[in-house]
Amino acid sequence: MSQSRSVGGTVLGTHLGLVYAFLYVPILVLILLSFNKSGLPTAWGGVSLKWYVALARNSAILSAALNTLIVALSATFIACVLGTFLALGIELRRKGNDKGQVVDTLLMAPMIIPDIVLAIALLSFFNLLKVGLGLHSIIISHAVFNIAFVCAVVRTRLKHFDYSILEASIDLGASWFTTFRRVLLPAIFPGVLAGGLLSFTLSVDEFIIAFFNSGSGQASTTLPMQIYAMIRFGVTPEINALATLVMLVSITALLASQRLNKAPRTHE
Repeated sequence: MSQSRSVGGTVLGTHLGLVYAFLYVPILVLILLSFNKSGLPTAWGGVSLKWYVALARNSAILSAALNTLIVALSATFIACVLGTFLALGIELRRKGNDKGQVVDTLLMAPMIIPDIVLAIALLSFFNLLKVGLGLHSIIISHAVFNIAFVCAVVRTRLKHFDYSILEASIDLGASWFTTFRRVLLPAIFPGVLAGGLLSFTLSVDEFIIAFFNSGSGQASTTLPMQIYAMIRFGVTPEINALATLVMLVSITALLASQRLNKAPRTHE
């Protein structure tokens, strides 16, 4: 029995190693090539930071990075505010409500709908309202699907919250606003921050929705759109350096989001 378990563990470990290699070896190669002095993927010329220096001097990339930062921060702020209040409204009202599954399905829709479908729907919506396209349309578009992610993260936090504390606060004479500001918000703030970091990451990486709902010109070009425009002429070490930085920001934000979204320990 122990021998069969050992063989099974070896097989599973080998399978897991192959999966990780398939997922992460291309990423490691990309990171390594971003430090290649020669600039050729087939010839190693030594370690150099010249491509990162060239990246910092590229005005088009810096402009796109600034646009991406504006879009991500603005969409994250809108999504955090609306997503948090949406989560509170659902969790505080769903007790005894038999329509919980319907509400959950509607909330999940922006998360599971293909990006191309959501992009076309948002573009049609803007055209219907005769709203011009630009950074503002990208911000609104990103906020639409980010609200669902923030709401899901905050609801996870609320499932571990003791609502009797709110009743005690009100019984002691505190108003609803004071109760929210002094009691509820500090308790769920790690979840709000985790949802915000996830929202920020999704906005930084998102391409299809931004591509469909952006205006013309460099003024509304985000970083993923700039990368797409550059790789049409071939992948250069400068793009590898840019992809490495974007990936580093995304991974850092995701790790921070997961750490903050850990369920609080309950003390019995």
